[in-house]
Amino acid sequence: WHNDSGKHESGFVSVTIPENNSVMLSTLAGSTLGVWISNGEGKFHLPLAETEYNIVGKYAYQEYPANPNGSDYNTAMLCDKSGRHLVTMPHIERSLFPWQWAYYPSEKTAVSPWLEAFINAREWIEARNAEK
Repeated sequence: WHNDSGKHESGFVSVTIPENNSVMLSTLAGSTLGVWISNGEGKFHLPLAETEYNIVGKYAYQEYPANPNGSDYNTAMLCDKSGRHLVTMPHIERSLFPWQWAYYPSEKTAVSPWLEAFINAREWIEARNAEK
């Protein structure tokens, strides 16, 4: 769906990660992280009750511009019931290094916490390959 603003949105927003079963995001549960968004059609239109969806990431605030596209339930990320398939509107791949962030806390780290999502995916794949 098109963003409520009717235009392409690009900005740095906060996303909260609730308890979840996502292969990539489960270890980040309880985090609130900055992340880049960049899309014109990023709105999640979810006609059922919130409990009907596996929402694994939410914009930290309901109102525009913090929820930059007007997604129902502040949805930023969803995954399927198995936790293997993730759909995300924020660009976590553009938010891996502190120098990419619009603001980063004073502690010095080489990478942002978002890298953990990609490490989790790699480890999940390696574990499946080891079972074969």
